[in-house]
Formats: sequence, structure tokens, C-alpha cells
Amino acid sequence: MTPDRQDLPYWIAFSLVPTVGPVRVGLLEERFGALEAAWGAAESELTAAGLTSGVVDAIAQVRKVVEPEREMERTLSAGVAALTWHNPGYPRLLRDIGDPPPVLYVKGTLDPSDDLSVAVVGTRRATSYGRQAAKHLAGDLARSGLTVVSGLARGIDGVAHQAALDAGGRTLAVMGSGLDVVYPPEHRLLLERVLENGAALSECPLGAKPDARNFPRRNRLISGLSLATLVIEAPDDSGALSTVKAALDQNREVLCVPGSIYAPTSAGVNRLIREGAKLVMCVEDVLDEINVRAAAPPEPLPGFSPAPDSEEEARLLEALAHEPQHIDELSRATGVPIVQATSALALMEMKGSALQVGRMHYIRARTPPPAQRS
Repeated sequence: MTPDRQDLPYWIAFSLVPTVGPVRVGLLEERFGALEAAWGAAESELTAAGLTSGVVDAIAQVRKVVEPEREMERTLSAGVAALTWHNPGYPRLLRDIGDPPPVLYVKGTLDPSDDLSVAVVGTRRATSYGRQAAKHLAGDLARSGLTVVSGLARGIDGVAHQAALDAGGRTLAVMGSGLDVVYPPEHRLLLERVLENGAALSECPLGAKPDARNFPRRNRLISGLSLATLVIEAPDDSGALSTVKAALDQNREVLCVPGSIYAPTSAGVNRLIREGAKLVMCVEDVLDEINVRAAAPPEPLPGFSPAPDSEEEARLLEALAHEPQHIDELSRATGVPIVQATSALALMEMKGSALQVGRMHYIRARTPPPAQRS
């Protein structure tokens, strides 16, 4: 059964009742069919559907103050889509978990390619080592064609989103609040970037505050949207470990970046590796574990050799790396004027030795074969 436009406001209205989750929505669907009928049902009918008196009381209180049509209009006016678990646009991986949210709020765009997703999570108190590892691996995952999923939190999450975007890839931010409540507030600009090439998602309705109780539930969505969860730097008390538990419950892969045995920030990941989690040192370790091949580097156009044909190309090729660099930065580093750098990089893209990954940022896409010695 797919709820029609007439029934959608009632799905949104029931999402405003904190005690009505996946199991209870299932009971209401089984008993009433359309949630519009459940919304208008007498309390005795709700009890007969299998709801406890406390849940029935909560529904009654919300019905006094909520107008379903108005809530839907408010949601749509905020640029937010509400996808029920029957909607064909609902993420396939998330639908497969044991307790998918009945309503998933989405701002931005979901894409079929998001089925190839890896969660990157870790401590909010990241060290320079953790930040470097997150930047490197999340960027490489994005360049390999995978969507990076994380929680928009301080620390590893924020670095992972930023690295995926800087690599020209897609990223999904799963929030523990309504999509109109940005938390942490300093990630407002980062969220705007996420929405340009990905989406923000939440099971919380608009206006919901970032209550601490929301985040463990949020974490099951992070792992549920992903083929695997990659943990980078997590102490034993890290909230990221609840994402690991959710991933294991969902029969998804858990991967970990090792850290120093002396670093408290790595105690959690090192223990997970000891208990059997896959140790990750490079992106290939992740791709092998989920059986996904990296996107192939571009092939040179017919008649072009990837080897440099000018001093400008040679300088630029030497300066290019696997981390994106803006053309202005490359021009300064090589001494090649911006006009010549622009034309040289365009030619190098045709040759397959450079790749633009968005907004005039370039990476080294191919190592040309060594020159033949005479």
C-alpha cells in the first residue's frame, strides 16, 4: 500500500507523537489501513489496535493541538520532503533495516547512486591524526564514486562531509533534530554545502530540538543508509560506538582505522579491531570489504598521450596530488600564470592525467608512463 497525498499529512502528524515509532505505526496500518482513519479513531479503537494507555493518551494530547494539513504545508514550505516507508524514493538500504522510520524528512536530493554509501563516524574530540585520516579516507571514498554518510557533528563527522564535498562527491548528513534546527550551529555553512551535492535527513519533524535522546536513534539511520560503517578515532565512551552497534544489528560491515595504543581517543577503535572489525589503512581496504570497485581514472581521448608536452604541463603534473587543489593554488605553487594553467589543465583533462573534481579544483588522475631511455 502506498499512502496518497490525502493520507500524507496524517503520517506527518503521527511523527509528532514521540512514542509512536515503527512498531506502533505498523499496528495502526494493520488495524486502520489509512493513517487518516487512525488519526480520527476513538481512544477505545486505538487501544483495541494494541496501543498502551500511555501511547493513546499521548496521541490524544497531540491531536488537540496539531492540524495535519497545516503541518504538511509547513514542512513543504521549508523545502523539506516527507517520505513514508512506502514511497518509492525512500532509501532502499534504510528500508531494509529492522526499524526504519515511518517518515523520513529529506532536504536536498537523494540519488540512486546513494545506494553505494559508506558511513564515516568518530569522536567529536578529534586529534590532528583523526582529522587527517578522515579527510584522506572520506575524500578517497568520494573520488571512488561512493556517497559519504555522517552525522554533521563536530570532529570526525564534519571533516568527513567537508572532505567528500571538496573531492566533488556526494554526502548525506543525518541529523538528530528537525531539519530546520541546525546543530551544531557552527555547521550551518557546511550544511548549505551538503544540500548542494547531497541531502540532510532526519526522522525528527520540523522544530525538534537536538535532544540527547535523539542521537542514538539517529545513529541507526547513519548505519542503515550505508553498506558499511567506517570508524575513525573513537574512545571507549564515544557515541560513534552506538553507530557500530546499530550496524552490527543491521548485519552491515564495521571497519576501523587503528590508532596509537597510548591514545585514549583510539581505545574504542583498537578494541573493535581486536574483536574482529576490519582494519583499514587505505580506501582499497574499504572497497574490498564491500566488494565495490573504485571509479576508473579517465581514459585519454584518442590521439592523446598522458605524458606532458610542455614545461607548464610538467610543472602542474608534479604539483597535482590526490587531494583537490584549486587552480589558483596550483598557479602559485608552479609559477604558471593562471591563463596558461587553465588551458594546460584543460588539455591534461583530455589526456587523462588531470581530473577536475568541482569548482576549479583538480587532482592527479593518472601517472604517465616513464619516459623511455635511449
